[in-house]
Amino acid sequence: MTGHPELDNPIWSSLRTLHRGLARAADGVARYPAGHAPFLAVADMDADPRELEALVDPGEAVYLLGVVPRSLPPDWQLQAFAPLAQMVCDVPPALPAGPPMLPLGDGHRGEARALTALVYPHYFRPDTMDMGRYFGILQEGRLAAMIGERLGSPAARELSAICTHPDFAGRGHARRLTAMLANDLLAQGSLPFLHVSHENTRAKALYERLGFRLRRDIGFWSLQRE
Repeated sequence: MTGHPELDNPIWSSLRTLHRGLARAADGVARYPAGHAPFLAVADMDADPRELEALVDPGEAVYLLGVVPRSLPPDWQLQAFAPLAQMVCDVPPALPAGPPMLPLGDGHRGEARALTALVYPHYFRPDTMDMGRYFGILQEGRLAAMIGERLGSPAARELSAICTHPDFAGRGHARRLTAMLANDLLAQGSLPFLHVSHENTRAKALYERLGFRLRRDIGFWSLQRE
């Protein structure tokens, strides 16, 4: 593990800083609106269970990274997933040649949701693109690949929704987009970071080739209110 301790509880850090204006919060619990992201965070393990009940609707599931409450209200289900690799990039990666990369706006929201639904069906919501900047590569009049910014703090920014449509796989689009955005963030003095499953060996290898390194394994859970 290296510096940037705010990345040990990245959802909480984001909701208390960069996305404070989006947060639905109690003293020790905060969450994104469901239309933005299904993410909730606690300040520490001793968060008051009653604050969870004020922020999560019956039947709703939310996801946590890094820190999970020690105690839960009755009839809540906590499921632990395999820890994710939290990777950071502090050296500018080489930018491979390729087609133009364009900012994505409101007119691309439908295509972005359709593309991410192939890979991230639970996490990309109607208003996710309001959480940061998004960029894409258009090929044959279609959104072939994309990348965006999601969680963040004044000192670090998460790269997210990195995906390529199967019809355009193998052309280096994800590598080009990731290198571009990582370089842009580094030039602004912000540390690029991302989360990836250890089982996704292809994506993890791509990030390693670009210069991302493992900062830590970080816990990942779903929490459902019955």
